[in-house]
Amino acid sequence: MGADRRTLAADGPPTDDALLAALDLLATLVAVVDPHGVIRYANHALEDAVGLSRRNLRGVALTDWLTQPALLQNALQGMRGHEYAVIRYDTHLKRLLREPLPVHLVLAATESPQQRIVEMLPLEQQTRQEREQRLLEQARANKELIRNLAHEIKNPLGGIRGAAQLLQMELAGRDDLVEYTAVIVHEADRLQSLVDRLLAPHRRAPVMADVNIHEVCERVRAIILAEFPRGLSVVRDYDTSIPELRGDRELLIQALLNLVHNAAHALKDRIAAGDARITLRTRVQRQVTFGKQRFRLALELHVIDNGPGVPDEIKDRIFYPLVSGRDGGSGLGLTLAQTFIQQHNGLIECDSRPGHTDFKILIPLP
Repeated sequence: MGADRRTLAADGPPTDDALLAALDLLATLVAVVDPHGVIRYANHALEDAVGLSRRNLRGVALTDWLTQPALLQNALQGMRGHEYAVIRYDTHLKRLLREPLPVHLVLAATESPQQRIVEMLPLEQQTRQEREQRLLEQARANKELIRNLAHEIKNPLGGIRGAAQLLQMELAGRDDLVEYTAVIVHEADRLQSLVDRLLAPHRRAPVMADVNIHEVCERVRAIILAEFPRGLSVVRDYDTSIPELRGDRELLIQALLNLVHNAAHALKDRIAAGDARITLRTRVQRQVTFGKQRFRLALELHVIDNGPGVPDEIKDRIFYPLVSGRDGGSGLGLTLAQTFIQQHNGLIECDSRPGHTDFKILIPLP
C-alpha cells in the first residue's frame, strides 16, 4: 500500500494517505488517473472487480478496460479543455475470465490538474442493494403481520378446542358425533402447531457463540441423506479457510436445513431418476455491502440444486409466509430461514432457472 502511494505521488502532485485509505473502504470501484486516463491508483473494489492487483493496473490506460474507450477519451479531452468538471455515463468494465460488468461511470476533476477521479458504480450492485432493501422491508412487514395474526388466531383457537373437548365429553357413547368433535380437536391442534411455528423465531433471542459453518453444513448433510438415502447426492464444495462466525448454531442449522429440505422436495423427480444433486458451497466475499452496511468479510453459503427451478408465479414472493411451490407445503420454511439469517445481520437471496436453483446465504464475518 505504501509503495502504491509513493508511486502515485511521484507521477503527480502528492495525494493524502487518508484519501487513499478512504477510497479503499468504498464499495464502488475507484481509479485515480492522469489527464490522459492512465491509472495511477486503484482501490480494493476495482482490483477485485477486474481481477488484477493495483500494481498491475498502475500505468495502464483505463480505456483499455472499458468496452467503449472512446467515451472516456472524449470525456478526458473535454475535461482538459475545461469544458466539464463532472461527466456521467453508463458503460461496461472488462474483467479477467468473466463477462464485462455494467457500470455507471463518473469522471470528476480534482484540485490537482494532473489527477482525475473515476468512480464506477456497478449497476448490478445498485440493483442488488435495492433488492436487499425490499427483502428487509418485506421481512419487517412479515414479522409484524405474523405476530399480530398469530396472536389473533391463538386466543379463539383455544376456545374452539376447549369447547370441542367439552362437547366430546357430553357426547360419550355417540360414536357418530364424537367423530366430528375429534376432527375439530385435531384441526385445532394442527392450527396451533402452525401458529407456534410462526411465532418460534420471536420467542427467544439468538444465543451467540463461535460457530464453524462447516460443522453446520455437515450436520444438515447427514440429516438430509438419512431422509433421502437413494437417488440424491449432497456435494461438498467448502472453503476450509473461512473463520468461525458469531451465531446461534441451532438457528443456523434450522435455517440451512429448511433450504436443503426445500431443495430435496423440489428434486423428487430427479431423486426417482437417481441423478438429483444438491451442492453446499462456502466462500468468502470481501468488501461487501448489504443492509446499507459495509463489511470487510462476509460468508457466502450456497445451496444449489439441479431441480426444475422456482415457479415464475411465486419467484418474487418465495420468502412471504404461507407461499409454497409444492403441494402439501406449509409455506413457512423459507420465511423462517430468512428470519433466522436476518437475526444474524444477514440475508438470503435466490437465483433460479430450470436446472439450477441457488439460494445464497450472506452473513457478516468478524
